Amino acid sequence: MFHVKLHGQDAMARGADEKLVSRRIKLPKREVEKPLRQVTRRLLMALFVMCLTVLIVWLDRGGYHDNADDSIDLLDCVYYATVTLSTTGYGDIVPYSASARLLNVLLITPLRVLFLIILVGTTLEVLTERTREEWRLNRWRKNLRDHTVVIGFGTKGRSALQTLLATGLHKEQVVVVDPSAKVVDIANAEGLTGVVGDATRSDVLLRAEVQKARQIVIATQRDDTAVLVTLTARQLNRGAKIVAAVREEENAPLLRQSGADAVITSASAAGRLLGLSVLSPSAGTVMEDLIQQGSGLDLIERPVRKPEVGKSVRETEDLVVSVLRGHRLLAYDDPHASPLQSTDRVITIVRAVPPHTPPATLGPAE
Repeated sequence: MFHVKLHGQDAMARGADEKLVSRRIKLPKREVEKPLRQVTRRLLMALFVMCLTVLIVWLDRGGYHDNADDSIDLLDCVYYATVTLSTTGYGDIVPYSASARLLNVLLITPLRVLFLIILVGTTLEVLTERTREEWRLNRWRKNLRDHTVVIGFGTKGRSALQTLLATGLHKEQVVVVDPSAKVVDIANAEGLTGVVGDATRSDVLLRAEVQKARQIVIATQRDDTAVLVTLTARQLNRGAKIVAAVREEENAPLLRQSGADAVITSASAAGRLLGLSVLSPSAGTVMEDLIQQGSGLDLIERPVRKPEVGKSVRETEDLVVSVLRGHRLLAYDDPHASPLQSTDRVITIVRAVPPHTPPATLGPAE
């Protein structure tokens, strides 16, 4: 029986953010005007309409009648403009001349309508924005399938996603799950859809549409969290490819039993690279070059090309290191690896090239 070895604190278990932030989906934000600037602009517009109305009444103050003292001063003009724009007036100050009534019809009434539009504009915008977000969310749910779910957007999750994006994955096909609202905001700023919540809960993974995902990357900081997330994800999606990272090598078998297709031991892998760099700095440089996607040398998996069928692995154009035949992974020097079959896939080392440029081969192995 395996026991999970705990290590450190996990970004997936930060309870403070979970209490403050409800679990929700956050689509990438579109560029909008800042709220404070919107409010300031509308207040200035309302003030301008008010001042313009006061000016109109003041210039034609002789055409107005005040039931209190039969005289119209500046304060009366401000009062009349205020109650007229915000209501229909109280009847204590009324226009009685033909010019004053005409100005009320042609100018003050449209200004009243404009003033009311400014007042209710914020509420209308909130309702419109909410409706628009609901429509975007429903369309996102409808169109999303065969996507990639990245659970944990720390150093490991971000690096894994960068590698996937470098191979042609579109950001629209990625959903990030993290309990920190700030982390999800960072993902949104990069054009990614995020779900705020604890990925060990099935309802959070369902918000990420994990049941329709093609591949799931689990990059939590704690091994016990990774096991729980793997169990939950595998229960919701039996066919997805699940790749998980653990810190301690002794926890890797438990993750495989939980449903992970591949398990990467981050601590031991980093330790081996350190040791290799001490023994042979050049070999360490080559290994680091292979790990970094898009520069120097790249390790890729591809199907066997038609001209390569029936040939030995040493006769291919690329430097083949392994052959994937069915569910078997054969080393390049395995006698069963050659000759290559049409259904095989090969793992080769090629020189990294810029996007949209045919990859250059390293030549046949000696």
